[in-house]
Amino acid sequence: MVDPDRPPAKDAPSPAPDAPASDAPAKAAPTVPVVAERGAPPPPTGLLGFLVRHQAIVVPLIAVVLAFAIGAILIRAQGFNPTYAYQRLFTHSFLTESGLLATLQKTTPLILVGLAVAIPLKVGLFNIGGQGQLMAGGIGAAWVGYAMRDLPAPLLVIVAVVVAVLFGAMWASIAALLKTTRGVHEVISTIMLNSIAVGIIDWLINGGPLSDPGQPFPASHAVPEAARLDPFGVIPWGLPVALILAVAVAWMLGRTTLGFELQTVGRNKFAAGYAGISTTRTTLIAMAMSGALAGLAGAFELLQIEPWRYQNGIAGSLGFDGITIALLARGNPLGTIPAAILVGAMRAGAPTLQFELGIRPEVVDVLLAITLLMVSLPVIAKWIFRRHTVKQTQLAGSWGA
Repeated sequence: MVDPDRPPAKDAPSPAPDAPASDAPAKAAPTVPVVAERGAPPPPTGLLGFLVRHQAIVVPLIAVVLAFAIGAILIRAQGFNPTYAYQRLFTHSFLTESGLLATLQKTTPLILVGLAVAIPLKVGLFNIGGQGQLMAGGIGAAWVGYAMRDLPAPLLVIVAVVVAVLFGAMWASIAALLKTTRGVHEVISTIMLNSIAVGIIDWLINGGPLSDPGQPFPASHAVPEAARLDPFGVIPWGLPVALILAVAVAWMLGRTTLGFELQTVGRNKFAAGYAGISTTRTTLIAMAMSGALAGLAGAFELLQIEPWRYQNGIAGSLGFDGITIALLARGNPLGTIPAAILVGAMRAGAPTLQFELGIRPEVVDVLLAITLLMVSLPVIAKWIFRRHTVKQTQLAGSWGA
């Protein structure tokens, strides 16, 4: 409180002599709009404003359109009508029973490996070891499925799936431990672990302890019928599981303490450490979850697709397609679902291009590679939106570390 008997300070400014005295409250100063950044352009309105606000969706869509446009040029160069080729591709993938089953069978592991890349992205890690983690899960399920073939059907499936999840988590945790203890970059370690997984599994199924000598090619023993997951019509067993897990991961990231910690470390690991969040712990958790999801993808790829045995090429390019899916979804777990459906349809329809039209199926690989290139570069957003490009959070903050 101010003492009314205390004389005013010498340096206090005296009121203006012509200012009229009034008991009315002073008028509030006019509100001045706050500009977030000096020299920033005013926010756009209309259609451009809508596109700017939804860049996370618009940019991937434009990337896909550009990829298909370039693919059309390549198809035309082979002497075929690109419109008819794309029509046959998606007609087979969605409008035939066998094609739809193949699409959904491909979609199941693709959602899971997409999540396996998306979760580490939230922590600022770039996991490109989904291929090796998927292979580790697949060989684990093959081993348990045959070694414990006397177990009853439901229990055998559960044990095989659990072992696959643990194998995938273990394989990814190696990269996490190297990162947290020795500072080894996860991109380098996961690439090397992919190659190590290929070498170990090749030995196991090619004359090793898991090989089936009765096969004309290197392969493991087939899992018994009790462990085989036959589809419900065109719906594979793993699809509902993958969809539920995508929703669960999105909920975990947005609604739980763990999700907050993961994203805080990804945004600023120094601020997270100052707030008491362990970077080492979150790194290990994120990579273990990632590997577990990829291992689960390997289990489904083994248990629900004939010949129900691990053989060379079972993983295909699923692990690497997960990178495309995660970036196409901009790291959004729910966005991996439509992205996986698109990639799954293209993979399932690729043989149609070859057998019915004579188009080389590698055009699908080119389409996916171009899509990955386009969606991973900020050039598209800058080209479309010019000065109004929203500053996106860096997907993999450790790239420059």
